[in-house]
Amino acid sequence: MATTPAPAQPQQYATHSVTNQPPPLTPYDASEDTALMEGLRREGAEWAEEDIRRLGLRAGSAEAQEWAELANAHEPVLRTHDRYGNRVDEVDFHPSWHHLMRAAVAAGLAATPWAEDRPGAHVARTAGGLVWGHTEAGHGCPTSMTYAAVPALRAQPDLAKVYEPLLTSREYDPGLRVPAEKRGLLAGMGMTEKQGGSDVRTNTTTAWPTSEPGVYQLRGHKWFTSAPMCDVFLVLAQAAPHRDKGGLSCFLVPRILPDGTRNTFRIQRLKDKLGNRSNASSEPEFDGTVAWLVGPEGRGVKTIIEMVNCTRLDCVMMSATLMRKTLVEAGHHVRHRSAFGARLVDQPLMRNVLADLALESEAATTLTLRLAGAADRAVRGDAGEAAFRRIATAFGKYWVTKRGPAFAAEALECLGGNGYVEESGMPRHYREAPLLSIWEGSGNVNALDVLRALRREPGTAQALFDELALARGADARLDAAIVRLEGLLTSGSEAGARRLVEHMALTLQASLLVRHAPPAVADAFCATRLGGDWGHAFGTLPDSAGVDAILTRALPGGD
Repeated sequence: MATTPAPAQPQQYATHSVTNQPPPLTPYDASEDTALMEGLRREGAEWAEEDIRRLGLRAGSAEAQEWAELANAHEPVLRTHDRYGNRVDEVDFHPSWHHLMRAAVAAGLAATPWAEDRPGAHVARTAGGLVWGHTEAGHGCPTSMTYAAVPALRAQPDLAKVYEPLLTSREYDPGLRVPAEKRGLLAGMGMTEKQGGSDVRTNTTTAWPTSEPGVYQLRGHKWFTSAPMCDVFLVLAQAAPHRDKGGLSCFLVPRILPDGTRNTFRIQRLKDKLGNRSNASSEPEFDGTVAWLVGPEGRGVKTIIEMVNCTRLDCVMMSATLMRKTLVEAGHHVRHRSAFGARLVDQPLMRNVLADLALESEAATTLTLRLAGAADRAVRGDAGEAAFRRIATAFGKYWVTKRGPAFAAEALECLGGNGYVEESGMPRHYREAPLLSIWEGSGNVNALDVLRALRREPGTAQALFDELALARGADARLDAAIVRLEGLLTSGSEAGARRLVEHMALTLQASLLVRHAPPAVADAFCATRLGGDWGHAFGTLPDSAGVDAILTRALPGGD
């Protein structure tokens, strides 16, 4: 009797074994950052250290990192109408977006500090952003706008009384419903229009008063309005342009009116952006849209100026976070990758690159926390800190955000081809970096704003030099830089504004590192950024730089 042949086994191919590839970084502790924790304590928020460390562990967890990937892989989708043809103007987000938002709001990264009568509250929030930002940047937009909306809303106390307790809540309550009936609110902003951009005085959106005091109807369009599923928006519009009074004014626009009906907020489209893909940026159209006046008519820019200080601080914070995140990724890779017979991290030229990146990252983090400390003290009535904050936030925003794209590119290159593929996450960080220089005023806008502050608010220059004087005499290169800065201030030409603000930022960063960082960090920074002993790309530190000490401090777990 014939036997049935055994089924053929699938042929196995084993062309190679996978070796010399780094293990996954995740899970890791995003708060394992010496410069950050030292700055947290120094700026008066040492009481928050335990919370920041818990948040850092959560940010580096496999779960949170997966949320970040999914929120960017599954981008928000606009639904202008429901299945029955009713206009709804809603944007659907992947569940991972909501997970990220819920965690961020619960950690107090939205407007919570305004409700906490505790020194260091704003510093703690900034430090939280520096670690939670290791997930992804898109969802930081609505939390930042919510944080910034509160001081502007306080220009209209009757509105602040209603909305501020909900904006400062730690509860994330998504979905369009009557704002007063929710457990927590988020705020967005509609400032720019296509014909003007940062030149908001060219806005054409109009606001016409109704028979109800303080209530207007808006008609017009906005060009960049992020997070359109927020509950309320601060909007700039020209109030009653046919009258003698009026002018550019600030208004509060809720998506849902107090009677439960939908306000007119027609989302024309979502922007197809270079980065920030998890976050929806929209073009809304107003047509009879109900709005409440915030502050006096014609004083819209003055009403939102405090808001601008807050969002610019967050731009600095998010750039510093991207630097730190990509440095951690690069450091992890080179520790576990070998080439030409040695680990990459042990090769002198790679160590030079990493140390140079580490200097830039620490300078950005230290400046961020100093600005947060100034903000915290300014809102508590410190006039000197308010003047320092006014100018330092503007030039800090200019410089740190400018450094972000070059930093991300160099960190990506540390991974070689592995860093150029989407799976590594580095392309997402690279695409994100340029946004922070554009958002809340491009480089030129911030540079010119510094000139404006110097001319109109003379106390700002004195506040800066008072700060720099705290480190004077500790390093000859820093002393020389301060003298050069004094000379540059005598010109104040518009054409030289970038040169001026760059020198301001570098001098301030150097002074902070001289005072607070180890000698190896401060010396290398002053030698390169101030002393000219540097090339034109990262990785050109002089042989005298204390590379080993810099890397031991900068990289988690040592070098």
